[in-house]
Amino acid sequence: MFRNRQSPPHLRRFGRHRVTEATKTRVLGAAPEGTTDLESASRAVREMFTAIAPRYDLLNHLLSANVDKLWWRRTAKAFSRILSQPDAQVLDLCCGTGDMAFALRREASRAHITGADFSHAMLELASAKTAGKPMQWIEADALHLPFPDRSFDLITSAFGFRNLADYDAGLREIRRILRPGGECGILECSEPEGRMRKFYDLYFQHILPKVGNLISGVKGAYSYLPASVARFPAAPELLERMRAAGFREASWTPYTFGIAGLFRGKY
Repeated sequence: MFRNRQSPPHLRRFGRHRVTEATKTRVLGAAPEGTTDLESASRAVREMFTAIAPRYDLLNHLLSANVDKLWWRRTAKAFSRILSQPDAQVLDLCCGTGDMAFALRREASRAHITGADFSHAMLELASAKTAGKPMQWIEADALHLPFPDRSFDLITSAFGFRNLADYDAGLREIRRILRPGGECGILECSEPEGRMRKFYDLYFQHILPKVGNLISGVKGAYSYLPASVARFPAAPELLERMRAAGFREASWTPYTFGIAGLFRGKY
């Protein structure tokens, strides 16, 4: 089921890590080249993902050497307790073509799975992949979600939260629609440390953008990817932001040498 709703306008645990007001001002959210405010940033991200939608799945699997599938499965299994509950309400935010949502569906027994994204083109592809599975797709802005307070038992986001124009507003909105006792899981790219960093920088900064831009046919789209990861808050900072938004037991678990990781928080 694909519902088109117009968006409104406009475990490794880290110790305490102080986020200064200067830091918050410096990194508010995603900021593609040429954007000047939240509205233009959101519009640029939407247009970018709409443009790359036809080759999005192919490039995800190719550029990650299919490790992305492992990350989705591992994230879904991390929330097996909630997914096994009768009639659990689950939202995959910034769902793209639905791969994280489908991983949740495979892990769930009787949960209700909803995917939300602000790219109509991405949701059309997700809907086409549904193949009779009990899924629901909604076109919506992650910063202005069309759901009542306390609607979901679990909210996930896989490689999409990084693209929000305001990270703190996104966390507050997730917190708003979570039920008491609910959890959130944000699976995101990160910059590894140690020996892996040199290889990572070579691949992510030079090889990936060239291959991605060539295959997608969209100039600049895959140059934005490493820039957005570099801009995204490091794990200790995002954990502090989660706590400030009202999440308990905030934690981060690295995946594959820290190339990606799962942020978790409870209401």
